[in-house]
Amino acid sequence: MKFKLIYPRWPKLKGQTEFHLPPHGPVVFAAALPGEVSVVFTDENLEPIDFDDPADLVGISMMLTVQVKRGWEIADRFREKGIPVIFGGIAAMLHAEETLAHADAVFLGEAEGRMEAVLADARAGRLKPVYDYLNDPPPIELVGTARRDILKRELYNYKGVQMFDLVHASRGCRFNCYPCAVAYLGGRRFRPRPIEKAVAEMAAIDNPRLFIVDNSLAQDTQWEKDLFREMIPLKKKWCSHPIEDDPAVLDLAARAGAWYVYQAVFDTSDHIRERIRRYHDHGIAVEGTILLGLDHHTEDYIRRFIDFLLEIDLDLAEFTILAPFPHTRAFEELQAQGRILSYDWDEYTADRVVYQPRYMSPEKLQELFDYARDAFYREASQAIRMTRLYQRVIEREIADGTYRPRRREKAGRAFGREIARG
Repeated sequence: MKFKLIYPRWPKLKGQTEFHLPPHGPVVFAAALPGEVSVVFTDENLEPIDFDDPADLVGISMMLTVQVKRGWEIADRFREKGIPVIFGGIAAMLHAEETLAHADAVFLGEAEGRMEAVLADARAGRLKPVYDYLNDPPPIELVGTARRDILKRELYNYKGVQMFDLVHASRGCRFNCYPCAVAYLGGRRFRPRPIEKAVAEMAAIDNPRLFIVDNSLAQDTQWEKDLFREMIPLKKKWCSHPIEDDPAVLDLAARAGAWYVYQAVFDTSDHIRERIRRYHDHGIAVEGTILLGLDHHTEDYIRRFIDFLLEIDLDLAEFTILAPFPHTRAFEELQAQGRILSYDWDEYTADRVVYQPRYMSPEKLQELFDYARDAFYREASQAIRMTRLYQRVIEREIADGTYRPRRREKAGRAFGREIARG
């Protein structure tokens, strides 16, 4: 069977540097397919889709809400040719009912151990409209090494600099944050992979730079310590979502190669200030993830918030506007209050206002979003700040012998050009 797997294009956040990481969902899904299936993967962010390429089955993997309408368009074109289409991924699960109108099947949940039966249905021409495993996750031990061989590796670099490879060490999340759909998608039970399997996968990745994409590593102190301790010999350099704010954990993370973390900065408290300081004390850079438009945000609060971000010396900041994605607490509350202004999923880019803020007009919040980004990056652009981070990681790779000399000249020229522009 020839399985054509497609990742639809999606727009970057306003002002965001244009680079692309290898998507994680498709390569994890591909690992759940039987060995006899021939997988051809297209990341539409980097190359066009060949709609004339024959296939027995098309799979469309959608991570983001802003991908769904494009995913439907792609599916419609293949179905017009008589090729069946199955959808999966986070956004397919969040928009399952609408997606059914464009699909022969929608797969909900995690794919490990389930695809043999689905493909048998496809071969027999009797795909079910929905395969629903959302509340029945497979044993975490079934999660295998992702199929990174389906990627066109040469496409995933930025001005000659190799980007991260994505990997995960756990699933599920015990937290239930207001804007997040993870509780709906993966349940609130933390499910760590066997550490030896996760570390073996990291070791096998032919890239010294990783992004550990777990929802949060700060879920089980002993597990974090054990994971980081086993990662130390790998000499990888990696980033992740939050690490537990514990000196022993942070020390092990730094020794294991923690390069920087994505840390939600949700208020102006001393707790946040000290947390950022402790990351920096351990040599770990911080990209603050800043969500604007919560119900306690006034114009004055947002302006003071930006001043605070500059004070705590964040290395980078990613600004977003609250987007009430389906199956989140934010969606349920704002919909019940009649405050959602648009259900056009192309507008759910997290840099547009699609609901009525409590203390200001949508136009004012949009203006403050632009102000926040401009104010934070006034002294040094995002590209300059990224360059500084990459310089630091290259220095560490050179120090421990993991740097690849064949990239050095190209990377150096790229860094120089970015600094000259700044």
